[in-house]
Amino acid sequence: MAAKRTKKTTAKPSQKRTKQAKAPPADPPRPPRAGGAHCDEAAPLWTEPTPLPDAVARTPIEEKSPAQWAYERVILYIQNFEEQLDNEHEVAIGFTGGDAGVLRIEGIGFFDPDIVTFHGTDQNGAKTQLVQHVSQLNVLLRALPRPRDRAEPSRIGFRLARSLEDTPGGES
Repeated sequence: MAAKRTKKTTAKPSQKRTKQAKAPPADPPRPPRAGGAHCDEAAPLWTEPTPLPDAVARTPIEEKSPAQWAYERVILYIQNFEEQLDNEHEVAIGFTGGDAGVLRIEGIGFFDPDIVTFHGTDQNGAKTQLVQHVSQLNVLLRALPRPRDRAEPSRIGFRLARSLEDTPGGES
């Protein structure tokens, strides 16, 4: 008699489909936390308690690189600082941690994911650029007397803030 062959079968995984639960709607992006205090209650409003402009708040922080987020906030600080200056002064940045002097700000930029740049001239009129990693970012805003050959002070903060409105992330 011939031996009877049996066919081996393997169990098939269950083909039941389970209903996937719908994810709850995402919470709206939370605005960044900021705070501060001033010893003079009559002092002009500073940057931290000021609501973010629509151009900055439009993109959630989680979607911004550290460079873009630092760039946008530095612009807000520059603009606020300039609002408190008289017509005899312009904004400049002082370099921290060295004897490099100051840079009269003529432009600011960023390079994703982590570089912020400042362009301008130093106290001797030499063209200067600071390339700064966001983890090392320390900016000291200073008021410098405007050059005597200019009737009006240069107000870079307002032009920079306008660039945030013109293009996403201030890219030009």
